[in-house]
Amino acid sequence: MSDIANKVVLITGASSGIGEATARHLAGRGAHVVLGARRADRLETIAAEIRCAGGSAIYRPLDVTDPADMTAFVDFAIEAHGHIDVLVNNAGLMPLSPLAALKVDEWNRMIDVNIKGVLSGIAATLPRMKAQGHGHFVNVSSVAGHRVMPTSAVYSATKFAVMALSEGLRVENDDIRVTVISPGATESELAHTITDADTAAMIDRYRQIAIPADAIARAIGFAIEQPGNVDVNEIIVRPTAQP
Repeated sequence: MSDIANKVVLITGASSGIGEATARHLAGRGAHVVLGARRADRLETIAAEIRCAGGSAIYRPLDVTDPADMTAFVDFAIEAHGHIDVLVNNAGLMPLSPLAALKVDEWNRMIDVNIKGVLSGIAATLPRMKAQGHGHFVNVSSVAGHRVMPTSAVYSATKFAVMALSEGLRVENDDIRVTVISPGATESELAHTITDADTAAMIDRYRQIAIPADAIARAIGFAIEQPGNVDVNEIIVRPTAQP
C-alpha cells in the first residue's frame, strides 16, 4: 500500500492534458479519483477507462468559475467517499497575446479560471479539510509563474497569483499541506486557446520540445505520497531542452 492508495483526490480540468494524466496515474496507484471539467463526455470516457483498468473513478461536470458548482462538486465527492484528502486545482487557460493586442475578454477569462477558479476550490474545500484535521492542496501554476516572457504578461500574472495564494494558504494552516506544481512546456490543449496568430505560431515552434503530461502527473504523485508531516511545497518540471 502506497501513501496514495485509498486517498480521495479531486481533480479539476480533468478532461485532458495534465488533469487526465494525473487521474489515470493516481487511480493506477490506488487513489479514488473524482474528476471535474466542463466536457462531461470526456470525463465519462476517462472514468470508464480507469474503472475498466481496475481503478476507482467518478466524475461530475464542473465549471470552476462558478463557486456554487465548485461546492456541489466537493459535496458530490464527500457523498461518494465520506471525506476529501487532496484537491488538485488544475483547470486553466493560456490564451497568450501581446498586451497591445488588447484581448481584454481573454484577460478576464484567464483571471476567472486561473485565479478565481483556484479560490473557488479553496473556498469549497478548506472548511472540510479543517474540520477533519488534514488535507492537501495541489495547485498547478507554471514556469510562467516564475518569469514573464513576451505575450505572457496576463497569463504570468495569474500564475504568479497562484504562487502567492498557495503560500498564503500554507502559512495560515499548519494542518494543511500545500504544493505548487509549475510545469514547463507540456503536451496539453492549453495552446489551443491562443487566438493571436503570431503568438500561436511562436508557441507551436516552442512546444516541439514539450514533455508528456504524465511527467507532471508523476510529480503530483510524488508530492501526495509523502508522509503526512512532509509538505513538498514546490516542484518545477520542464523539458531538459527548455531555456
